[in-house]
Amino acid sequence: MTDAGILKLAETLHPLEKKILTLFCKDSQRSEEEMLRDSSLHPSQLSMGIGWLQTKEILKVVDEKRRACVLLTEIGLSYAKNRNPPLRIADEIRQKQGLSVADLKRQSDFDAEELSSAIGALKEAGAIRFAPGGVLELLDRSNLSEFERLQETIDYLASQENGVEITLLPGPFQAIVAAYHRKRGKSKGIFRVDERIVRTYATTERFPPLYQAMQGLQPSDEIGGLTPEMLKDGQWRGRSFRKYNISLPPSRISGGRKHPYKSFLDQVKHKLVSMGFSEMRGPLVESEFWNMDALYMPQHHPAREIHDVYFVKSSLQDHDIPSDILARVAACHQTGGMSGSCGWRYSFDTVRTRRLILRSQGTAISARTLGGRPNIPGKYFSIARCFRYDHVDATHAPDFFQVEGIVLGPEIHFGVLLGLLTLFAKEVARAEEIKFLPAYFPFTEPSVEMHVRHPKLGWMELGGAGLFRPEVTQPFGTDVPVIAWGLGLDRMAMVALSLSDIRDLFSPDLGLIRSQSIQYANH
Repeated sequence: MTDAGILKLAETLHPLEKKILTLFCKDSQRSEEEMLRDSSLHPSQLSMGIGWLQTKEILKVVDEKRRACVLLTEIGLSYAKNRNPPLRIADEIRQKQGLSVADLKRQSDFDAEELSSAIGALKEAGAIRFAPGGVLELLDRSNLSEFERLQETIDYLASQENGVEITLLPGPFQAIVAAYHRKRGKSKGIFRVDERIVRTYATTERFPPLYQAMQGLQPSDEIGGLTPEMLKDGQWRGRSFRKYNISLPPSRISGGRKHPYKSFLDQVKHKLVSMGFSEMRGPLVESEFWNMDALYMPQHHPAREIHDVYFVKSSLQDHDIPSDILARVAACHQTGGMSGSCGWRYSFDTVRTRRLILRSQGTAISARTLGGRPNIPGKYFSIARCFRYDHVDATHAPDFFQVEGIVLGPEIHFGVLLGLLTLFAKEVARAEEIKFLPAYFPFTEPSVEMHVRHPKLGWMELGGAGLFRPEVTQPFGTDVPVIAWGLGLDRMAMVALSLSDIRDLFSPDLGLIRSQSIQYANH
């Protein structure tokens, strides 16, 4: 580059760039950590300035290392402020004689799960025991050593604003982090281990003449941008303006577009409508009747417990259930009604059936459709948002989309169902390997589960299907075979979009979202 070009480049340097270049005046190579340590720049400012200097070919990357850094989670930060629960409980027991678990529940701010976990950990460590009357008694305090080391580790990391590289931690601290760090699907870890890329930069041949030219400029009166206030009071007079380098590539502007998962759902709907299916709709808040009773699930079925179904905290009930359908469903549960079976042989609760819950399965919409006199023959589908208590991990979420469907007609049989499921797996999920396994559901017989092979996760269940039992169809007056299925659309999207974690469907990472959209469009 000519001397005139160097001078022009120096005149366009941003104050951030000048501050970074000053760090290289004595050493031609600096790591990001060294630059952060030796300057008052925020990491985001450093990253932005280095990016500009790379674009102008003044700095280049000469080394790149991956490092695992340990930070405190929100739980860990709360323990840094109030200490970890086992130590707090041990102090409470020591200070207040005759303390029971019930007393701790009343007097402390622990939630039930946290309190139970902490007491269990103390008991396992031999630090406490249950005395007669359920009183907690503190034993040898030396048995609290693990929890004290845990607190030391928490306190040390709390003093390090940007985390600590795991290999730089003392050995005992590393062992504590390994035992308590947050793993995939474990939401209440104390430590988080992030992988960071640390780069080392070196100056190019442009740096010496550019730095010399930069030193010769007068930085004191330079203005980066003209503001209305400057124009109003004349502050701009007698001062120089920083020149702009119009040869630099502009910032990337990305137009708005649909979220890739929304595009996926739209394509699923389009495919089903083009196959002649009609769309079914139903409410997110359902009664137990449509969600379970109409599907011949007994009222003592374990899926109705609070650990599977979310109940609405309200005294409201569903009073719109047709009385004739309710009576026939109740008869099927109690004696089999006119279905030909013996029923479940229990007293059907007509009050409980009206309780409100969050829809736990899309099949509730199919039950409503059967109760609304569907066309025979007929094909129906629904894309239903469902809610079910579950621990979040790579393939599970507490709320999810199901593609639900029924086909009814005199010529319908199990072979038709398997053919449709295979078509869905290939056309919607883009699956290459499919298998069917026998299954059990209260409302279908025979029943089947469909599995597909994910490229990274292996075999993964997509959902269940089968022929509706007479106990389901007879109360609605349906006298032809009905095949039904409920497939997890989130998991189907994982295969179609080449994702290995269900949480990535809702990722805020714009780069990932844009690549997903392009990837699916190219199928």
